[in-house]
Amino acid sequence: MKTVIILFQILGSLGLFLYGMKILSAGLQKTAGEKLQTILNFMTGNRVMAVLTGFLITLLVQSSSATTVMVVGFTNAGLLSLSQAIGVIMGANVGTTITGWMVALLGFKISVSSLALPAIGIGFIILLLKKFEKPELGEIFLGFGLLFLGLQFLKESVPDIRSNLEVLNFLSRLAGWGVLSRFLFLAVGLVITMIVQSSSAAMAITLTMAYSGWIDYHTAACMVLGENIGTTITAYIASLGTHVNARRASRAHTIFNLIGVVWVFFLFTPFARLVDLIVPGPTTGAGADLPLHLAMFHTLFNLTNTLVLIFFLPQLAKLVEFLVKPKKDELPKVYSFKYLSATLQDTPGLNILEARREVIKMARLVKQMFVKFEELFNNPNKKMGQDVEKLKEMEDLTDQMEEELSRFLAESLKDGVTEKTRRNVPSMIRIVNELESIGDSIYNLVILTQRRYDKKIDFTQEAIDSFAPYCEAVRGFLTFLEDHLVTHLSEEDMKKAFSMEERINNFRNTLKKATQKRLQEGSNVRGELLFFDMIRQMEKVGDYAFNVSQALAQVK
Repeated sequence: MKTVIILFQILGSLGLFLYGMKILSAGLQKTAGEKLQTILNFMTGNRVMAVLTGFLITLLVQSSSATTVMVVGFTNAGLLSLSQAIGVIMGANVGTTITGWMVALLGFKISVSSLALPAIGIGFIILLLKKFEKPELGEIFLGFGLLFLGLQFLKESVPDIRSNLEVLNFLSRLAGWGVLSRFLFLAVGLVITMIVQSSSAAMAITLTMAYSGWIDYHTAACMVLGENIGTTITAYIASLGTHVNARRASRAHTIFNLIGVVWVFFLFTPFARLVDLIVPGPTTGAGADLPLHLAMFHTLFNLTNTLVLIFFLPQLAKLVEFLVKPKKDELPKVYSFKYLSATLQDTPGLNILEARREVIKMARLVKQMFVKFEELFNNPNKKMGQDVEKLKEMEDLTDQMEEELSRFLAESLKDGVTEKTRRNVPSMIRIVNELESIGDSIYNLVILTQRRYDKKIDFTQEAIDSFAPYCEAVRGFLTFLEDHLVTHLSEEDMKKAFSMEERINNFRNTLKKATQKRLQEGSNVRGELLFFDMIRQMEKVGDYAFNVSQALAQVK
């Protein structure tokens, strides 16, 4: 019975720690959410900048899993190259070691309750005072306090190993099998991280066990190595069903960490001694210096691994390209918005940012549909069965994207998002709806083109020649939207959008008059009526595109 009570005390303490981390991460994301876009905009193909970007984002959101899943999403949307994604992931691995230092320095060196309870009190007051208008700051204080209060309870819940000789002897035997013991505890660290879905929480468990004397320095270090492999599982899950480059980014994360674990495993003793030289002090038994040694081991491992493998980043990219082949048809049959709901840490700030990336992906999709339609129109004698089927899949995908993104954006208003985000969400929903309407109109154009082929309907050369600049005007408007979906449309940009819609309307009027004239002159009725329908669908694309522009002007 006593064992069961201790187990539930440990689980409760861990739950409080994770809940505190969740609140802290959410508060940091709301504070830093707008900065995330700025950081990403500064990132270039330079591998050093990519690593620094990953480090800074992880520092801001206090979750390497959130960073890597976000990177997988951005890569899936085509906004990050594979090399950039790998660089960001490397930086995230270094950034996540900060939590370990925070726990080791504050959680074991000083009285946690002296910090935790005042932090909770300050956070509660800030959240209570609505006039303060900084609820995210209150969440940071509250999360910080709950996190360390959970750590304090975790330390107190773990029983003194010296009072239980049977357990001590059992652990001693497990740790006495040499290399096999290292493999065993590496696997333990991996499994713990997979269960709690947080390398920071797994690190806190390891530090507590080591501090309480349950495991020695080398055993705990092996668990830390396993945790570095376990943390890659979240990104792997997020990459399922995504584009080939997103899958490659997630596999690169796994391979990068595996390579580091392998070389450190073979150089384990000298590497551990190097850590001892950097952080002097006893490492045997329970003691305040052991968590510092483990925090340094964690940091030195990830930092060294990054500094070594950053020079082989192109080779690593080629390796994952070789291992992860593109599928025959990369377009998913069923769309699923990969927002960060699978982990224990909800990330509304990052999810909204990810949703904006998905909107860009949707805009690119409708642009690809239009380009494909132009190809079909300009090759009327080519069999188009497979192309039409492909375009139908793309149109179905826009329908699914509209449904899932609109549902998510509407639900996000119930979460703790910033006031700015709350104002922007309705405009984002409108943009998604208008893009889906563009996809419908383009597919209608494809159906009309297929009818032209199946019924062997001929257009006059005059109609074909006049249609080309009309297509160019519409394609130009879609390109304009694609280029401006991440920014607020200024008054000058809106003038350009109005000018483009006016140009499309002028083309429509001119082509309608020309069609009516050809009908009066005895031109083929079926051909002219079909051409007239295509003119109307093109006009609709222009109208929907202008609606997107108006919505973008509302997004700040």
